[in-house]
Amino acid sequence: MTELYDKLIFELSSPGAEGISLPEIDVPDIPSTDVIPAGLLRQNEADLPSVSEPEVIRHFVTLSLKNHHIDKGFYPLGSCTMKYNPKINEKLARLSGFTNAHPQHPDQYVQGTLEVLYELGEMLKEISGMDAVTMQPAAGAHGEFTALLMIRAYHEHNKRKPTKIVLPDSAHGTNPASVVMAGYQVIQIPSNSEGRVDLEKLREVCNDDMAGFMLTNPNTLGLYETEIKEIANLVHGCGALLYMDGANLNALLGIARPGDIGFDVVHFNTHKTFSTPHGGGGPGAGALGVKSILEPFLPAPVVVKKADHKGRDIYALDYKRPLSIGPVHGFYGNVANLIRAYIYIRHHGGPGLREVSETAIINAVYLREKLRTRYDLPHIGCTMHEFVLSGNRQKVLGIRTADIAKRILDFGVHSPTVYFPLIVPEAIMIEPTETESKASLDNFVQIMFQIADEAERNPDIIKSAPHNTPVARLDEALAAREPDVCFRG
Repeated sequence: MTELYDKLIFELSSPGAEGISLPEIDVPDIPSTDVIPAGLLRQNEADLPSVSEPEVIRHFVTLSLKNHHIDKGFYPLGSCTMKYNPKINEKLARLSGFTNAHPQHPDQYVQGTLEVLYELGEMLKEISGMDAVTMQPAAGAHGEFTALLMIRAYHEHNKRKPTKIVLPDSAHGTNPASVVMAGYQVIQIPSNSEGRVDLEKLREVCNDDMAGFMLTNPNTLGLYETEIKEIANLVHGCGALLYMDGANLNALLGIARPGDIGFDVVHFNTHKTFSTPHGGGGPGAGALGVKSILEPFLPAPVVVKKADHKGRDIYALDYKRPLSIGPVHGFYGNVANLIRAYIYIRHHGGPGLREVSETAIINAVYLREKLRTRYDLPHIGCTMHEFVLSGNRQKVLGIRTADIAKRILDFGVHSPTVYFPLIVPEAIMIEPTETESKASLDNFVQIMFQIADEAERNPDIIKSAPHNTPVARLDEALAAREPDVCFRG
């Protein structure tokens, strides 16, 4: 039997039910067409459910309890840095001075917001070793695209028209998509046997037609690119620029700065490295740091600090940037998430941020060493904040990585990233972050050990998983061919 509040809200609807009672209108009744053109007015009432306030609350609370999120359980989603979000960040980001600010307020009325954004930029410059920052990109992929537009503008300003962007086969899927959107051709090079950049393959494609090299460091296998200095020298020797995908920055805070090891531009996933995990689809915030050679091309406006006629610091939006690629986001960017990142960094300070990365690395290495006894570890090198296992050992027994991922859900834990990176067969990509306790990690190890045992002794329980979730296993092939997301009452 379906529980009452498991029903769709339309199924709870009763004619005449109301969630709120409003007083009679006591202002003159102005004909709708005097305010809105007749062609834009509804011809029929909106099809909305009629439910009471308790029914609305119970319905949505019931739904929320079915959703898995970082406040409910472990979320080891590789390359996504799903760390716990401190609630003080939420409280401060909701201060009325921030939430009541209007995007079109004159600069003098939003000095507090502009000051926070300026100081966040200064902190991100220090963390990354970059010379300038923009807060406009809405998330990581948007940061990639923005960086590539700036790289294009840089080359055009220098009377060059290279057509290719090079990236390794371990790159995030958004990297080649961003390259194509920016009008470049993708050149992919294979990784070497260690899972890192193959310098010889890079040397083969490094020529005057290369605009840039996109690299994640540590890469998607969790491996640090130990030859990064040689990579940078090679790329710069071709007249190209070196871009760092900052998805894995949680491994480097206070330890290494992209700008010090040769990168010209790096995007920040502030919504995951510096709190506000992005589960559920967002919103994100993807700031972008650049070296001085790219600073003139930053999206306009840029938040700047200057002195007023009394010598006091004031903050403003600088639109007068003749070489700018133009705005890539309305107004200041996704400010609420940027405020959370500011609070997170201020709370930790420099030493605290280093501890964040060190703890994330220790947690990942601990899990790696435990789990490699029951699952294959394709690359033996010392990984950092995340690592990639292979389910090949279980596949021989008829259990796919997808089956393992479904079974994990039965234990109240979100599945790791699976089938990525593509260079690892039956990939299981795990990132525990620094916010998980040893007890939490040990619990995950026991879950994975139990699943490994089941693969050998009771495979059917894995193949039919999940068993304890609100929705059972879907026919994913059918759902992809015939998606149906509409409710028809």
